[in-house]
Amino acid sequence: MQTSGIKDDAGLYDQLNRASGSIMDNIAEGFGRMGNKEFILFLSYAQGSLYESKSQVYRAKDRNYIGEELLNELISNLEDVSKQITGFIKYLKGAEIRGNKY
Repeated sequence: MQTSGIKDDAGLYDQLNRASGSIMDNIAEGFGRMGNKEFILFLSYAQGSLYESKSQVYRAKDRNYIGEELLNELISNLEDVSKQITGFIKYLKGAEIRGNKY
């Protein structure tokens, strides 16, 4: 399985790095907004970044930078995180505690 080629494709490598980093960054920023409405908004941004990361992973497979096994593992991990974000959004929408703002 070839995995080093993705680092040679600077555009794809940088985009995947930015998109995957944005997942965590948006969750952190939303938490820092101190209100459920904004937290939910930033969780939706995190979800968007997650799907962008998923697209980049498929692109890496299409360019033969990763094999089928790694593709399946990465997609499975991304789908697990997506379910967790979705569940957290549902929880926040129903939570009685709204945060300092709203």
